Amino acid sequence: MTFLKPRSTETNRDKLMTVAELAILEKGYAATSIEEVIAEVGITKSGFFYHFRDKSELVKAILERHLIAEDAWFESMFSRARELSDDPLQEYLIFLRLLRESMESLPDVHPGCLIAATCFQERLFERDVHELADAALRKWREQFHTRLTKIAEIYPPKVEVDLVALADMVTVLTDGGIILSKTFREKEVLPRQIELYRQFIKSIFLSPQPRGTH
Repeated sequence: MTFLKPRSTETNRDKLMTVAELAILEKGYAATSIEEVIAEVGITKSGFFYHFRDKSELVKAILERHLIAEDAWFESMFSRARELSDDPLQEYLIFLRLLRESMESLPDVHPGCLIAATCFQERLFERDVHELADAALRKWREQFHTRLTKIAEIYPPKVEVDLVALADMVTVLTDGGIILSKTFREKEVLPRQIELYRQFIKSIFLSPQPRGTH
């Protein structure tokens, strides 16, 4: 995952979405105006309405693009993890390491979560935007839960654990880590939280090693 930056190769439609997404993450949907977005992109208001009916349609397009990119990003890391191990637990641990490293490589604090932004400003968005966000969160829950279930079949948990809640922890700690890192202006907060979750997963499914062993 990288920061969104308008590129010269993007179409005006893409540039509108990129500029608007960054503005929404920085100051919120209500404070983001069509006027400032078109000024940044360098087109007229009629040019904006050629691509989008209104700001609501723009946000829906932004979220759809964001979710496609997010899914591809997650899948690329899981695909790499599968290449490195066919053991479900090791695959999951490798994925979390790749996720942590990806967050460590960001040039600054994470810019924010678009889904969280739509939830925090719920009354400002149309139903279809909420439905997109809801479907995405449920999809991620199911994907992580499926992987954790496969792990538990081979590595019975050492403590009683709710695998659905454990799956949700990925979203919870990521969004929480983003909030803390943005508040403290410390980009290290998010990768630290991911690593703690990774160690937590190991403690649940693996027997502790005797002291003095590695």
